[in-house]
Amino acid sequence: MESLEARSRDVQERTFCKWLNTKLELNGYPPMSSLVKDLSDGVRLIQLMEIMGDVSLGRYNKAPRMRIQKAENVNKALEFITSRGVKLTNIGPEDIIDGNLKLILGMIWTLILRFTIADISEEGLSAKEGLLLWCQRKTEPYKEVNVQDFSLSWSDGLALCALIHCHRPDLLDYDKLDKSDRHANTRLAFQVAADHLNIPQLLEVEDLCDSNHPDERSVMTYIASFFHAFSSMDQAETVSRRVDKFAELMQSVWLSRNDYERRVKLLLRALSEIRAKWSASMFSGTYTDAKSHSADFTTYKQTTKRTWVTEKQDIATLFGNVQTKLKTYGLREYVPPQGLALPDLDEAWKALLASEAQRSRSINAQIRQIKESLRKQFADVANDFERRLHLISSELAAVDGPLEEQQQEVQRIQTRIPVLSETLADVAEAEAECAAANVEENDYTVFTCQDLEFELELVVQSIAKKIAFIDNQIVSRNMTNLTPAQLEQFESTFRYFDRDESNTLNQSEMTAALASLGIVYSDEDMNYIYDQVVQDYGAVSFEAFINLLVDITEDQTSPEQLREAFRGIASDKLFVTELDLRIAHLPASSVDYLKEVMPSVRNDAGEPEYDYERWLDDVFA
Repeated sequence: MESLEARSRDVQERTFCKWLNTKLELNGYPPMSSLVKDLSDGVRLIQLMEIMGDVSLGRYNKAPRMRIQKAENVNKALEFITSRGVKLTNIGPEDIIDGNLKLILGMIWTLILRFTIADISEEGLSAKEGLLLWCQRKTEPYKEVNVQDFSLSWSDGLALCALIHCHRPDLLDYDKLDKSDRHANTRLAFQVAADHLNIPQLLEVEDLCDSNHPDERSVMTYIASFFHAFSSMDQAETVSRRVDKFAELMQSVWLSRNDYERRVKLLLRALSEIRAKWSASMFSGTYTDAKSHSADFTTYKQTTKRTWVTEKQDIATLFGNVQTKLKTYGLREYVPPQGLALPDLDEAWKALLASEAQRSRSINAQIRQIKESLRKQFADVANDFERRLHLISSELAAVDGPLEEQQQEVQRIQTRIPVLSETLADVAEAEAECAAANVEENDYTVFTCQDLEFELELVVQSIAKKIAFIDNQIVSRNMTNLTPAQLEQFESTFRYFDRDESNTLNQSEMTAALASLGIVYSDEDMNYIYDQVVQDYGAVSFEAFINLLVDITEDQTSPEQLREAFRGIASDKLFVTELDLRIAHLPASSVDYLKEVMPSVRNDAGEPEYDYERWLDDVFA
């Protein structure tokens, strides 16, 4: 990197020195041999500024010996440079006096830009970009030339030869050049430029052909000489280009005007059509239809409307561009046809906004109306369902009289449940419509479909329980061979083990119920008894259970037998403990039941002791 930088600095020092010498020699001053040495006293710098500025800088030290005299000279030159609008960065008199080559080269490059390159202009581009475009346009017809920069693009000499041939084809025959001999082509271009175009050779052939990266600033400085040399020859081309540019401008304006009018017409038509569509739009009265209108309106705002907003802005920009172009060239401003001016478009846009607001209000009002209607619709069916359900519940609670009449009345009430259950589907449908419409609150009812479904289930269960209770009471009433205490015990036992409240016992429930009454069979016997009961009654209903107990108590179990059984479990104690019951392998449910129904007292250890004698006395009293 340092080697490349040093090489570029050497090339720049030589090129810039030659460029300054052309200024000095044209004005009768001897050339410089070293920028560091010859500029250090400020004399040559002042001479150069007077030449470039075409003005006298006044008195200065023409033969300075002391450093302060040199500083005065250099400072005078730098102040002149600054007064001409040239911005110098990080350089002062001491840098030039002390020979800071890097800063000196930067200053000279700034002068080259200001006095040689800054005034170059090509199709609106200036300075470096303008010079590059000029080179590209001039060398475009030459297929071997591709100017992309001010470095490698010039390393084969063909671009230089193309520039010369483009303007002075009489000076060299481009087609006969050996395109592969870069040194010869470069040397020829330097020679022709110096001999016939009065362009000093600021570069050496090696600076272009033997460098991996020819110095950009040096190349620009040399190429700028070609631009200025050919500027007079370009006058005719400039005149032609001016006419062409004006024709191009007028055609561009014409195309833009036509495009503006076409786009305004299309946008105005689209605005009118959408407003007419909204005015003719009708609602069907359903929430789905209203939401469809709402969704379409939202899609319009997010797509079509945004496209129109962009188009409206682009149309205004297009109109402004047309007027700006006309005004720039002092031409008469463009007046759109009647009805196609920007104020006409603005009025149509205001009308669109008003239609949008009306459309939005209409859709929102329709949705609110439908939601209110759905609330009332649901409240009507829900409140009616609850009223009918409450009526059934009240009638069920009021059932009274002989058991058979109660049984008939409850069964009659039960027949109304299926019809009521079907009505619940109407409630569910109304609630689903509310949910679909996002209706969350309802001031017309406090019920939900889930609430009513729960209450219906409770009523159904109450009816089933009522029927079971009446049936059991009829069975109990007809059991004349059992004492009331036995009936109460057997009924409470049945209800306790009827876990699912089906008014029937499965085999495990029946086994546990019998065991709680002190009736224990082997698994084989229990299987036989259960199957026999199911065969006789269809299931172990309360009636079947009572009849089974009647058979068992009459055939097998007497109060004395039960006392003996409990004494055996209690090991002849007057009480039985939970441990005794579990050691006797009673089912857990039977143990829990006996613990619940037998009276107990706690011993010194705090454990309950169950008085089976007292319990049996109560049961068989």
